[in-house]
Amino acid sequence: MNSVAAPNNVLPALEQPYLDLLAHVRKHGAQKGDRTGTGTLSTFGAQLRFDLQRGFPLITTKKVFWKAIAYELLWFLRGDSNAKWLQERGVTIWDEWAKSDGDLGPVYGVQWRSWPTPDGGHIDQIAEVVKQLKTNPDSRRIIVSAWNVSELSKMALMPCHAFFQFYVSPSPSGRGRDEVAGEGKAPKARLSCQLYQRSADLFLGVPFNIASYALLTHMLAQQCDLDVGDFIWTGGDCHIYSNHFEQVDLQLTREPLAPPTLNIKRKPASIFDYEYEDFEVVNYQSHAAIKAPVAV
Repeated sequence: MNSVAAPNNVLPALEQPYLDLLAHVRKHGAQKGDRTGTGTLSTFGAQLRFDLQRGFPLITTKKVFWKAIAYELLWFLRGDSNAKWLQERGVTIWDEWAKSDGDLGPVYGVQWRSWPTPDGGHIDQIAEVVKQLKTNPDSRRIIVSAWNVSELSKMALMPCHAFFQFYVSPSPSGRGRDEVAGEGKAPKARLSCQLYQRSADLFLGVPFNIASYALLTHMLAQQCDLDVGDFIWTGGDCHIYSNHFEQVDLQLTREPLAPPTLNIKRKPASIFDYEYEDFEVVNYQSHAAIKAPVAV
């Protein structure tokens, strides 16, 4: 079992940085056009930090579709690029971009698991992350990129969340495992993740992305015998679509609730062997869902 709990008196603030960014862009964002023709309010450059020891960052000021978040991440980790696997599990979030047969081209999962090399081979970036976390955790090169310039034109949708890096910090005691021998269970080092998202749909997309990469951090921490640290979200073009203004205004009237915690029920043989049923979001309470159209 891998779970993280936290005192109730600090949990409600976990979501606040996201709400503050949403409010800032709604009030001060520049009017800009965009690829979809919808129009946005936009700002460039923002960063949010979530201490995963304090709870799981699943937004509470509107109900978020957890099933889609978890299945999409498992789909990425499969190296899949066909929406049918998601559709068979009741997840339709990629349907707008898929061809009639479900094909999406070499999108996230393909780049994560099978980045092509000039000699005809492929690089499994996720497997390499696990290897480095276990054998060289102080490396500054524990990075995954989905931004494969040579294949962007083949993708149904170019990567929005394009690049992420992992960082292992010493155990909170500041002492190594050998130093605490005989004193009970040694405190573990902590795994943090930082994501760069070049294009950030703040209302619809970003809550998904925050939860997805927080989940991935928990999974990798379990596989590599680490505790979770921080998830840091860094956004490039941070925008609110013009047809989301009313929804954002409604969300900003709501008080955030205490966030849930994440429980991973078992430790599979590898990072690629998790199933949806392995994840339990405990005590997720939220305000009602707020529907909004997707800009395609």
